[in-house]
Amino acid sequence: MKISNYIDKRLIYFLKETTKEEALHNVVRDSLKIKELPDGDKFYNAICEREKIVSTGIGMGVAIPHAKLHSYHDFFIAVAILERGVDWGAMDGAPVRLIFLIGGPDDKQNEYLKILSLLTGALRDENLRKEMLTATRAEEIIKLFEGL
Repeated sequence: MKISNYIDKRLIYFLKETTKEEALHNVVRDSLKIKELPDGDKFYNAICEREKIVSTGIGMGVAIPHAKLHSYHDFFIAVAILERGVDWGAMDGAPVRLIFLIGGPDDKQNEYLKILSLLTGALRDENLRKEMLTATRAEEIIKLFEGL
């Protein structure tokens, strides 16, 4: 299992949004349209409800919003690099510039936990995060995650 297997270069965004709400809305909307996934409103609402429970800002300038629905068959990861950090209510208080939106089926918890573990492990690498922040093309992001 590799993180790169779940990242589609069409789901890599370079955003200028200035709020958490704008960023989430645009990443979710565009990802669902590109992937042609059903239940877009349900997915978006599940993401927002999850954020109300506890922020998905894990620290280090990273957020991992996620939701699982019965109608989804496969996992996907959308990646957004924000031009400026936004307040996400992260555990360390740092603004978020890197968003990894995870979506997938609600009946594959083990696969979900493996994806999350691989992703958070990779993101502990400060050099990886720095390189992501200087990337200007989706292909650069894909290359950073090849082999992970």
